[in-house]
Amino acid sequence: MTSTGTVVTFYSYKGGVGRSFTLANVAVLLARWGYRVLAIDWDLEAPGLQHYFGPLLRRRPKGGVIDLAYDFLNGAKGPSAHAVRLNIEGGHLALLAAGREDDDYSRRVQGINWEDLYAQGFADFLERCRAKWTGDYDFVLIDSRTGISDIAGICTAHLPDRLVVVFTANQQSIDGVVRIAKQANAARDRLPYDRPPHFVLPILSRLDNRVEYERAEFWRRQAAESTAVLFGNWLDKNVTQQLMLRHTTVPYVSYWSFGEQLPVHEEKTPSSDQVSFALETVAAIIAQQFDRTDLLADNRDAYVAVARTHQQSYSLDLLVSVPRLESRVADELIRTMAALGLRVDRSQSGDLEFEQSSFPAKHLCLVVDGTLSRWQAVEAERFLRQTLDADGDRQLFCVLTSRTDPEALPPFLLNLRLFRLGEKLLPLQVARQLHAIVTEEPPGHDGSDLATLEDVAAVLRTVPAEVSHAGRWALIEQTVDDLAVALQNDDLRLLKDLTVDLAQLNQVRSTGDRVTASDGLHARIADLLDRVDRRIRVSTK
Repeated sequence: MTSTGTVVTFYSYKGGVGRSFTLANVAVLLARWGYRVLAIDWDLEAPGLQHYFGPLLRRRPKGGVIDLAYDFLNGAKGPSAHAVRLNIEGGHLALLAAGREDDDYSRRVQGINWEDLYAQGFADFLERCRAKWTGDYDFVLIDSRTGISDIAGICTAHLPDRLVVVFTANQQSIDGVVRIAKQANAARDRLPYDRPPHFVLPILSRLDNRVEYERAEFWRRQAAESTAVLFGNWLDKNVTQQLMLRHTTVPYVSYWSFGEQLPVHEEKTPSSDQVSFALETVAAIIAQQFDRTDLLADNRDAYVAVARTHQQSYSLDLLVSVPRLESRVADELIRTMAALGLRVDRSQSGDLEFEQSSFPAKHLCLVVDGTLSRWQAVEAERFLRQTLDADGDRQLFCVLTSRTDPEALPPFLLNLRLFRLGEKLLPLQVARQLHAIVTEEPPGHDGSDLATLEDVAAVLRTVPAEVSHAGRWALIEQTVDDLAVALQNDDLRLLKDLTVDLAQLNQVRSTGDRVTASDGLHARIADLLDRVDRRIRVSTK
């Protein structure tokens, strides 16, 4: 298994500084942004993550970190499935709890001697656990025990790629995290594994600058000076430690100081004075692997937007939204673009449940026949709301049938690129243009010989199984035969014209009659398609 994920430990020298709070909210943000996240509660003496994630848990954990130790003692070669999946809309977040919370938990924790475990080879076992986790998840976030201990050493030196240190505005807390970060790097040098020096992200937590502004600013400067050494190997040279620490200061808001809460669930679009604003910034730094801090300094919102959309994955490249009574154009667009290699499907915008589901496609294409339907308007507006949060690579397209007056479109669609179907623009050609835009083909590709061959292949693949009358089959057969001759003669101009003709013949009208093809036609089409595909393969070598 190839390890691709990143392990990030959240550490604090003192308790009560908001470490678990920060980790839990960052985990939710990363998962919501499309990353696969595993949160591990390694604070075995005072586990807390389960309480933050309580409302999201599908079931109570039956095992956890402490069980990894007992699994090893019982001869296991790798981690068992102790993690539980959480309910995050559109995201993948799992929790590996400290262990099962029952009357036996304390005895099990106290029964483990970590130094003895390492003497028996537990380090190699943890390496296998680490490899499994980083293969299954993009980010593994570890909530470490405070202070100086064997467990803290595992979490700060052995396991992580990155270290997030959380502290409050007092010198003991600040000095403690700086000292532990230095000790962790020294310990990593002694490990028998390849571990480069830490990237360390300092977070000044629970700073109350609403009432005591001057004292808050004094302690922010003090913290920046004391933690300056931690920024040395990753902060852009043009960005000051003071500015970076300002971006990563989590303010104190009394409302969130009660209980175990997730403000990122309620503050979906936070303002700069809200807790979730700072938490978004921290999550973005982690998502971007502590990189591009110059962009963060110049434009924090753009930096977060890049992180939010960078790993977003979609099951489809393009969703085609169409009125329920008009499907012919949409079906032809879908068939042609699918034949060109796009992941494309018809939208279910008329389904009452569609607004509650996650948007499955990167791009949206509206096919407007006469007027924009109410369902299409809702879907388009919802897509545009999501796109405002993206980094600009998602697009909304609008295809108009001949019965549609562009002037009657809603104002928010008038600035889009419109494709107006008619004698000079067929669905085949629109499909080709949409394919070129979505796949970002180089300029000029549309007019190449390869593009002509790909059009032929796409149209041959969309010949329907049935048409409305036998005479249409005769025209299709003749066009297929003419295509074969044109290909044999390498007549690309004729190939283009015949491709357009066949695309029009493929359009099945809405009548009650259905006639199947004559014997042998689809075999001839398959043979011609095979010849075209061979030519395409030769052209792309």
